[in-house]
Amino acid sequence: MNKQVNFEDTIFILNIRIRMIRDLLKLDIDPGLFLQKTLDDMDFTGHVLETLVGNLLANPRFLDRDLEFDNLLDAELQFNQLLAEFTAKSSPFSISIFPETRERILRLREESEGRQKLIDNSFGQEEHNQAEPLVSSAELSELLNGI
Repeated sequence: MNKQVNFEDTIFILNIRIRMIRDLLKLDIDPGLFLQKTLDDMDFTGHVLETLVGNLLANPRFLDRDLEFDNLLDAELQFNQLLAEFTAKSSPFSISIFPETRERILRLREESEGRQKLIDNSFGQEEHNQAEPLVSSAELSELLNGI
């Protein structure tokens, strides 16, 4: 895998894939034909989101980190909403029709919620770190008086 991730493009592609699956849920399709591929696509989406969150958490000096965390959080919320729609009674993939999907969707939902918590916690840490000045007021006055 390429070590340098383009977060913006990758998140954009994930959002399109999520939207595509959400659109699929609105169509009159034969769910038996699309179930496995759709579940695989959702697993893939979850895996990529996991990778992006991990890469962003591992790189605290990434320049647009806050923006990308915000974009990731939005993608996670969209993904979580997709998971809820996927299991709804009106969905062609409803759990009442395909009970075997229940465990898989629950796992994806738990993983998504875990990533959302990681993102929320990292935002809190960054705000806390930025609130503490690197130079105290007394030190700054002393430095400026010496000029």
